[in-house]
Amino acid sequence: MSELPRPSYIGKVRDVYDLGNSLILSSTDRVSAFDVVFRQIVPGKGKVLNKISAEWFSYFKDIPNHIIETDVSKFPSPYKDHPELKDRSVLVKKCKRIDFECVVRGYLSGSGWKEYKQDGTLAFKKLPTGLKESEKLPEPSFTPAIKNDTGHDENVSEERMKNEIGSELFSILKEKSISLYTRAAELVAGAGILLCDTKFEFGISDDKVILIDEILTPDSSRYWAESTYVIGTTPPSMDKQILRNYLEKSGWNKVPPAPDLPESLVVELQAAYKEIQDRLLKCLSQEST
Repeated sequence: MSELPRPSYIGKVRDVYDLGNSLILSSTDRVSAFDVVFRQIVPGKGKVLNKISAEWFSYFKDIPNHIIETDVSKFPSPYKDHPELKDRSVLVKKCKRIDFECVVRGYLSGSGWKEYKQDGTLAFKKLPTGLKESEKLPEPSFTPAIKNDTGHDENVSEERMKNEIGSELFSILKEKSISLYTRAAELVAGAGILLCDTKFEFGISDDKVILIDEILTPDSSRYWAESTYVIGTTPPSMDKQILRNYLEKSGWNKVPPAPDLPESLVVELQAAYKEIQDRLLKCLSQEST
């Protein structure tokens, strides 16, 4: 067996192999938060993210996406022969990335709650007064963020996004994002899961908008168990928010180097990822039968 080529790009949690007209995206077990990568890994995390994302892409097959192949044995040589890529990698179309994260929020939590407490707004739009933390919003809210090559991604207004990419493309992205969120939230609600918020990314391929990156994973979404949901509190998360919550309380200033994570937290994250995988895949399999 030939040696696996070095990744063309090493991201925070994914390795990317550039094949010319296509890419291989390999989800590692690395973990990051606040744009900083930690020394510890969460064993099996990459396979969980890859599986969940692939199943959601399949479920939303009416929305064009970048997936070419999910079976590593069908990848081009030499990649198909390397077990380290198995179950954690996808072959995708190379496209022009749209440099905005299309965030949709169904509940008032996280940075959205912080903004509301301070200014009474969400994504720079006024909300009704008197809302509580984690309260369900009157309707899903589109709250975009711009992707920065250095530093943190930046929450922006709809107007700024519209000005930078044009009204037509903006309308397409907003409509697709809210539709995807709404359909996913309705589906998982049947399994006792609340989809608090999530983010989608899109690209342009052959002059058409396609869905890219990962979708509705516990790294890109905030999931709550309905059984633990209480308005006015921060419900326990079933996703990477567990790590963020720990770090917010740790006193770390969010500047590298990253602190070491306790083994108990790694175990908790591993269990949470496995639980949300099992519940989501069961939900999706029942829907497809």
